[in-house]
Amino acid sequence: MKIFDDVLNWDGYGGKFNLAAGRCRLRLFDLSSDNTAGVPQLKPIIAVVSDLPGDRMPAMKKVSVRACISHVATTIVHRFGIDHNRMVLVEHYPRETYGQQSEKVIPEKFDVVDLKWHGARALFPGWRSLKPPLLDIVRTLVANSP
Repeated sequence: MKIFDDVLNWDGYGGKFNLAAGRCRLRLFDLSSDNTAGVPQLKPIIAVVSDLPGDRMPAMKKVSVRACISHVATTIVHRFGIDHNRMVLVEHYPRETYGQQSEKVIPEKFDVVDLKWHGARALFPGWRSLKPPLLDIVRTLVANSP
């Protein structure tokens, strides 16, 4: 079940300078009510974050999701009241083409973000490729929410 599919704004740090503030697309899913797989999920909340395509923020203020993933994760947990122990955070990079005739392709990519939590704050991110069968589930969820 989709909980949220919209732009997420996160605050940075540094007081009035609000360093590392930004925005991204967040797709939030809750698989706890989905019994189609027959096996309960230990981490039923799936948070899929992506940079916004064509984002027109000023160059000095544009911050990527990867660079600020700790802020993003902390914001998701606080804003939606999610237990971080029950959430899988996934960075999604859509397929891209480039070249004169778009003949070059960068394939779609899904990375799981592993975080250490200190109280209510996410710290020390680590990334790894998302593997089946969760990859198949996430790919389907993302494809059904264009």
